[in-house]
Amino acid sequence: MMGKVSFVLGAAAGYVLGTKAGQKRYEQIKGRATQLWSSEPVQSKVETARQTVMDQAPVVAAKLGDAAKSATSTVKDRVGGEHLPPSLHRGTDGHLHADTTGFGPGPDKLP
Repeated sequence: MMGKVSFVLGAAAGYVLGTKAGQKRYEQIKGRATQLWSSEPVQSKVETARQTVMDQAPVVAAKLGDAAKSATSTVKDRVGGEHLPPSLHRGTDGHLHADTTGFGPGPDKLP
């Protein structure tokens, strides 16, 4: 029983000391990272990168638009036209329309 109590007390003390040391080391690392990020050479590179992105954004957007148009065209070419039965056609409005002339019950008998 005494061995278990000693172990638990030792583990608790190790945990407390370890977390304090870990927190101290974390604060050191965080401080160094903040110092490095705020330094003039790093901020100069960040500003250069930001300006490059801003300058190239319209070029990239245009290239993406062209690629999307090309991909759409390629897909349409590969898929081909619609294969509709003779009684259906796609109108200029883009909707499907049924041709009821001489086929089926007639327009007056459709629901």
